[in-house]
Amino acid sequence: MNIVPDIDTKRLAVKLKPSAEKMVKRDHPWIFEDSIIKQNTEGKSGDLAIVYDSKKNVFLACGLYDPHSPIRIKLIQFRKTLPINEDWFVSRINQAYQAREPLLQTDTNSYRLIFGENDHLPGFIADIYDTVLVIKLYSHIWFPYLNWIVPQLIEVSKCKTVVIRLSRLLQSQGELYDLNDGKVIYGILANDVVVFREHGVLFSANVIKGHKTGYFLDHRHNRKRVGALSKGKTVLDVFSYAGGFSVHALKGGATEVISLDISAQALEIAKENASLNDHNGIHNIIVGDAFDALQNLINQNKVFDIVVIDPPSFAKREREINRAKTSYSRLAKLGTQLVASNGVLILASCSSRISAEEFFSISEACISRSGRHFEILEKTYHDIDHPINFAEGAYLKCGYYRLR
Repeated sequence: MNIVPDIDTKRLAVKLKPSAEKMVKRDHPWIFEDSIIKQNTEGKSGDLAIVYDSKKNVFLACGLYDPHSPIRIKLIQFRKTLPINEDWFVSRINQAYQAREPLLQTDTNSYRLIFGENDHLPGFIADIYDTVLVIKLYSHIWFPYLNWIVPQLIEVSKCKTVVIRLSRLLQSQGELYDLNDGKVIYGILANDVVVFREHGVLFSANVIKGHKTGYFLDHRHNRKRVGALSKGKTVLDVFSYAGGFSVHALKGGATEVISLDISAQALEIAKENASLNDHNGIHNIIVGDAFDALQNLINQNKVFDIVVIDPPSFAKREREINRAKTSYSRLAKLGTQLVASNGVLILASCSSRISAEEFFSISEACISRSGRHFEILEKTYHDIDHPINFAEGAYLKCGYYRLR
């Protein structure tokens, strides 16, 4: 299968500063530009960079060279030398699929098959929606290897259609080999919107124009948990986007659900997703800024049996960390005031720069300051199809608090 023309690559020999070498020995997948002290020749996207021990001159790791990124080398193989060829990619993809097989024993046909660095393929995402495979590339390093990778992804997933998505940054740099964001590179896509199942609940994803690959799969186990808690309950879903928590709550028997988001378009999708499923609950929407809308609900003396607050990342850069902590604190304070007696407050974060320990500490301190007693029901992290193999790869955390 020729997705792109054959692209020649070469091998580079690289040596690093002692501090960077130490990180490589701990299997950290990133080598920054200023960590390289010796390189035998100039590299281009996708060239294989071999990292040698600076003193013993033995193999440490190898990765793909990225001249467009401050993370100059993305490592894919550590300690043991192996040829990086078609067989290597087949083996990696098979390992990734086998790790996800328990999820596929459930009533679920949507999952992340490849999760970047955490599956040893940095900057490469592969999500499955029923029989549609969506590949999202964040780096040019993958173009020379697509003709090996895509057939194996199709083989293990049994998908009938493949769509390729390209990050905005990638689209603005270098050669794209006739690929463009949203291009169907295998099979036929009957409809841009694909309906899929998540633990028996139906959702839809626009695989051509939707955010990321079309949907956020990472909260699947938390959405299922909310559904299980919702029978006979009223639920407020804040930053609801396409209604993931809302729809599971309705399907789980909630009597009333409010989806709150700043995007009217996202809320229309939430309503459509709810309509895909049989339920008897009332589904209302609120379009607005979450902080203002929560305060308005407090002013109206509204309370809910379950309040879910799952904001987008507040700290994409180092300088945003303090402001993010303040925002999490504000949301926890507002949310606490909207939970009925014996109700459940669910607070989530997807900011990798805020550790789980910091996030839970902020959340619990805010609940305590409110004067309400609380019980920690559960703390959850990544689902099975979002494995973590290095510290920066961990981003998702979610706390469940019963408020007295």
